[in-house]
Amino acid sequence: MTRKILVHLVPPATLLIASIFMAAPPAVMAQAQAVSLADSDCVKCHEQQPADIAKAGSAHKEDVTCSDCHEGHRPSSPENIPECSNCHEDEPHFALENCLGCHTNPHTPLIITIAKGVTDPCLTCHDEQIEKLKATPSKHTAQACSNCHDVHGKIPDCTSCHKPHSDAMVQADCAKCHEAHQPTAVAYDAKVPNKDCGACHAKALELLSASKTKHQQKPCVFCHKEKHKTIATCESCHKRPHPEGILNKFPKCGDCHKIAHDLNNWPVKAAAPAKKKQ
Repeated sequence: MTRKILVHLVPPATLLIASIFMAAPPAVMAQAQAVSLADSDCVKCHEQQPADIAKAGSAHKEDVTCSDCHEGHRPSSPENIPECSNCHEDEPHFALENCLGCHTNPHTPLIITIAKGVTDPCLTCHDEQIEKLKATPSKHTAQACSNCHDVHGKIPDCTSCHKPHSDAMVQADCAKCHEAHQPTAVAYDAKVPNKDCGACHAKALELLSASKTKHQQKPCVFCHKEKHKTIATCESCHKRPHPEGILNKFPKCGDCHKIAHDLNNWPVKAAAPAKKKQ
């Protein structure tokens, strides 16, 4: 009596759907299951991967769902780990082999750790830097990119390899004059203080600081503009201050005025001792 009541309570449509799924092949069952899975379902078993994506997933967090990459589920879909090239293509960098050699975790794709001695993969994106290294050869030119940048985006302190010009200098001072990919092309702006120049040119700064002329009030970069080893001529400020006759007789300003850092400061020669009368 009880069995008959239960049969009558189940709607015929429900019985039909149940019979279809019971008779369906395993592949169909897996497909139906995959279609119905949402990211919230994946989290129930896979805790670490969603956590990684939430922390540093980049575009994988914003534009891609779990099922966009992982079609189906094992064991019915054994090949559900995709190749990076399925999405990343049409750029030289994406043609490189062994993506996981640098992008060790595809769920945090921009946390990139690079082994020592790596250069060629970097050049597929960073061509400007290699052009600078070649244009101005230095010891940096012979270095592999990853010897300095072992983590993608890392900019190391110059002082981790190079001793600063003076004990008062810190990392921020290096960039005032040096660019890492052109370290010997020393250039600077008008804000560089004299003390920075004096770290290498101590004698010149000492003389200039002690000068009693207007030159003492000028910063080093007023005469040595923009580029290291720029030597200004006296005429660039003073034009031709003397008559031609004097300039022809003394063509070098320093013949009369000494040097720009120690202007008009000629040492007084001691008088020769008088000869004794015999």
